[in-house]
Amino acid sequence: MNFLPCDLIVDGVRISYRDRGASEPVVFVHGTPSHSYEWRNVVPHVEAAGHRAITYDLPGYGRSERPVDRDTSVAAQTDLLAGLLDALDIEQAALVAHDIGGAIGQRFAVAHPERVRRLMIIDTVSYDSWPSETWRKIIEEQLEGHMHLQQEAFDALLTRQLEMTVADGAATMTDDVLDAYLAPHRSALGRVSFFEHQVRHYDSRYTEEIADQLGSLTMPVHILWGERDQWQPLAYAHRLAEDIPGARLTVVPGAGHFVMEDAPERVTAEILGFLAEEDLSGRSCTEPDDEGRGVRGSEEPDKS
Repeated sequence: MNFLPCDLIVDGVRISYRDRGASEPVVFVHGTPSHSYEWRNVVPHVEAAGHRAITYDLPGYGRSERPVDRDTSVAAQTDLLAGLLDALDIEQAALVAHDIGGAIGQRFAVAHPERVRRLMIIDTVSYDSWPSETWRKIIEEQLEGHMHLQQEAFDALLTRQLEMTVADGAATMTDDVLDAYLAPHRSALGRVSFFEHQVRHYDSRYTEEIADQLGSLTMPVHILWGERDQWQPLAYAHRLAEDIPGARLTVVPGAGHFVMEDAPERVTAEILGFLAEEDLSGRSCTEPDDEGRGVRGSEEPDKS
């Protein structure tokens, strides 16, 4: 079954997307090395709960177009997000953004605060937290060579990286799940596109240059983080929670960087709870429960 059944042209680029449900629009922005497949165990439940969920593959990722001679940096992806909302006639939405998608979410919220009703960032890149030393070395010294890797070598490289995104490594990233993450790169074009449209743009300047503007955000912000994230240390989650006024941090015990793979039910519950919370304008009326949901500016206690 195709998770993204529709295509839309935004600023001359074909974007594959899914748009189902009604009520408050919620836009899901995936990370890297990934595509919208990462939301497969979350988005249908958000739709079933009565929300309009929009999920899409970033240009250069997944099923969306891999444009030639087109900027697919975090800054450009932020502009394309604005174009996508315009094309779908959405003036304001909640954003749920993961990893590099979280950088897009942060930049979009800073640039267009009036269009973001609420923001959830999940195990996001931030400040100077990225790229890792492995990717930095590839970008600076080996990018062109890696674009011409044979399929077996590429699969081995990306599999090692994907195994690091989850708490139990190869036990989760195996069989159909691993195949789905590797599928967009099972061709020479796909392999080149991975390095050209994703790896080339692993650059902390996109988050460092807005770091001093995070304090201007006024919409409700929820930070969700896997306790065992090997790529984005938990210290960055605490830093974001301190710098964004009223932001709430929730740490998911035992989960890794792809927290939606390790704990999809918990992620779904956190998203639905956040969408139901009272925001700063008083729209919606969910009271905090016994575990502190709805209480902003605090970290939830660990739950095992």
